[in-house]
Amino acid sequence: MGNKMKTRRGAAKRFGKTATGKIKFKRAKMRHILSKKSTKWKRHARHGSTLAEPDARRIRLLIPHK
Repeated sequence: MGNKMKTRRGAAKRFGKTATGKIKFKRAKMRHILSKKSTKWKRHARHGSTLAEPDARRIRLLIPHK
């Protein structure tokens, strides 16, 4: 019997999958020291985004069951 495929827990906490199978993530640098960052920058960073396909292929290997 083969080994089980295990999910990388660090990746599972940082990435998710959309209904179409794309990998979504939350923007970085939004935890502290926000006063020096522009309102426009913070507004765009509030919304998550999807990974480019070459990066998404690597992440899919880390989160096979999500």
